[in-house]
Amino acid sequence: MGLTPDSTIYDLLKAKPESAEVLFKFGMGCVGCAIARGETIREAAMAHGIPLEELLSALGVDQG
Repeated sequence: MGLTPDSTIYDLLKAKPESAEVLFKFGMGCVGCAIARGETIREAAMAHGIPLEELLSALGVDQG
């Protein structure tokens, strides 16, 4: 199963460790955040006020 907007940040970082740099560029400290285990990419984008499509594109994640 591939990554989708509903994959957790934890799963994203596990599958694509290089995504940490992209998250930091968006001002997201998800790497050290305890919430990352259960928060989805979609939820993180909303929480940080980042357009989901823009974040997914930068991460190389299918828009699902």
